[in-house]
Amino acid sequence: MNTLSIMVKKAFLIVFILATSVLTYAQTADEVYNKYADFNLAMLQNEHDKALDLGEQILPDSVKLPPKTRVSFYNGIAKLYEEDAQSIKAIAYYNRVVAAQPNYYVAHRALGYLYIKDIAVKATDMPVDTTYNAKVKRALPHLEKAQACDPSDDTLTLIKTLYKNIKDQQGLDTLPARLNQLQKNCIDILSDQ
Repeated sequence: MNTLSIMVKKAFLIVFILATSVLTYAQTADEVYNKYADFNLAMLQNEHDKALDLGEQILPDSVKLPPKTRVSFYNGIAKLYEEDAQSIKAIAYYNRVVAAQPNYYVAHRALGYLYIKDIAVKATDMPVDTTYNAKVKRALPHLEKAQACDPSDDTLTLIKTLYKNIKDQQGLDTLPARLNQLQKNCIDILSDQ
């Protein structure tokens, strides 16, 4: 009987510890979600600094947000970093967005322009270095997805100029077919539900 009593106490203790840890996690997840709601409100009210502060508080615990909410959060924090001229951080979070939602062209447009932000678009007869080529090649797929989903004369002109600059005639020649294929699946609004 004494052994049975000890086993029951141990079982009760294990169940109590598990229940407590689950409740602690749920409260923490609720707190993170509440901060996310405050983050969204600050963004809606154009309170950039407050939204950025809340976003940075959420980042360490962002995995506790539901998956779709997390993607929306990453998009929001990326936009804030972009507006704050923190391109490297913006790129990191926009990349998480497109990894989760590859057809969300708004993040693709942001990535395309961020990748070429620090390079000057050169005239086609100027020599081009390997760093320039690498940045252009990183930007082009994102710019193409954005162009396919939301056509813009400026973006199309930029894409064509970039292909000419890196002397990729085949890429330029096959551009219409790629744009046609890319326009089949476009998402313009992220849902956090």
